[in-house]
Amino acid sequence: MQKEIELAIAPERIEDDNYILIQGSKALKINGERIKGFKIRKRSIDARSRHVVFRARIIFFIDEEPINEVFETHFKLAHNAQPVLIIGAGPAGLFAALQCLEKGLKPIIVERGKAVQDRRRDLAKLNREGIVDEDSNYCFGEGGAGTYSDGKLYTRSDKRGDVEKVLKLFVAHGANEDILVNARPHIGTNKLPHIIQDIRETIIAHGGEVIFEQRVVDINTENNQVTGVTLASGKQLKSNHVIVATGHSARDIFELFRAKNWLLEAKAFALGVRIEHPQEIIDQAQYHCEVRSEHLPPAYYSLVEQVNGRGVFSFCMCPGGVIAPCSTADNEIVVNGWSPSKRNNPHANSGTVIQINLEDVPGSDSNPFALLDFQREIEKRAFEAGGGKMVAPAQRMIDFVEGRISKDLPENSYKPGTVSADLTQVLPKFVYEALRGALPIFGKKMKGYYTNEAILVAVESRTSSPVRIPRDKLSLQHPEIKGLYPCAEGAGYAGGIISAAIDGMNCANAIN
Repeated sequence: MQKEIELAIAPERIEDDNYILIQGSKALKINGERIKGFKIRKRSIDARSRHVVFRARIIFFIDEEPINEVFETHFKLAHNAQPVLIIGAGPAGLFAALQCLEKGLKPIIVERGKAVQDRRRDLAKLNREGIVDEDSNYCFGEGGAGTYSDGKLYTRSDKRGDVEKVLKLFVAHGANEDILVNARPHIGTNKLPHIIQDIRETIIAHGGEVIFEQRVVDINTENNQVTGVTLASGKQLKSNHVIVATGHSARDIFELFRAKNWLLEAKAFALGVRIEHPQEIIDQAQYHCEVRSEHLPPAYYSLVEQVNGRGVFSFCMCPGGVIAPCSTADNEIVVNGWSPSKRNNPHANSGTVIQINLEDVPGSDSNPFALLDFQREIEKRAFEAGGGKMVAPAQRMIDFVEGRISKDLPENSYKPGTVSADLTQVLPKFVYEALRGALPIFGKKMKGYYTNEAILVAVESRTSSPVRIPRDKLSLQHPEIKGLYPCAEGAGYAGGIISAAIDGMNCANAIN
């Protein structure tokens, strides 16, 4: 017999199996000897009171031995199978490839950037010298932008597909099993490269191919049917099925669609800044303590407020994290955040952004590139305000709200460097006005948040794609081109690692 109950467990006891068995027997009102084992199904932190606890949904095995679930993959050997071309080796592309193998199709991934381990040298140069390799950076390369996004796996995408399957595939390739039970699972940027490499090895071992450092310059068609792609080298790859999983920053793919006069649409996105605090401020506020317990992870937060009819919200919060330069060209500043698996850096950062709607940018109803051009212009302003070499314009929080240029800036994690600037000269008026209204309110919601110890770094602009590549709801194919599957974040259908992976799998499943 199995019984599932919820227990509140003190942080120092969460790893104490004997204690959990005792508490289970008390809650179930049975002799403890009858419990043969237990399994934690879900676990979350409850910090609503001063006594922080873990809330755990636990299955207890009564009068029967625990059953160890075994996750089995069903990849087929596909060396000589029907090929499917996948543009992009981010989460969507990799999981589309795995799903192709389940279906007995041969995935061929074409990635403009480098293998995950080789990306590191280019990222080091970007951080150290402020030099951007347009094909190898925080957005492009094996694993895509997800490799350097902390590996957050929290999602609300349950209705889109099998979230648990995606998580189990990550575990099968080396992720910690904690991601199966934690309410806000994450892998950590330091661990993702090995996991992504293992996924690639699985694809190749079963007959798939992964081609690095080759940009797709054309998608070939005949009578509105995909026939393959042309690479920058001039080589042509043939297939009647092409999955476009290029991410939110592959603007050249949008330009390719425009040149071919294929249908595109402008799409709303969010834009703002990345805000960084000392992690201890967030810990003290969220855990109601002076010093965080060693048994608790660095605290996170989620904040949202309406200002002048606009939503201002935190996005991609990174406890114990780092602000990273995510530009994909030399004349723009884009920032994002990531954390290592232990989240043990001294700062916490989060995007704090405002929705940019079609009506905010003139011409969006007729020009699918209107919001992209708007995004590009703000990123250029940030670059000019920073003075070059990926130095980012920044301002202390209270100084920003009260309209003062900061005399100096706090120590922060952005390695290319920050320079004191007036962010109202970078951000659109309706964006900085909404931010100025929201930040003091956030300070009332979370003690210590509204402080000049916090720094605002501009600009957080790649929250999602400002262009959508339309597709049929049932076939998932572009409405004008048979065999062309716009996929995941770059096409406007996903917003994170899990939802992108699910969308990649769904596109693979749509192939007959």
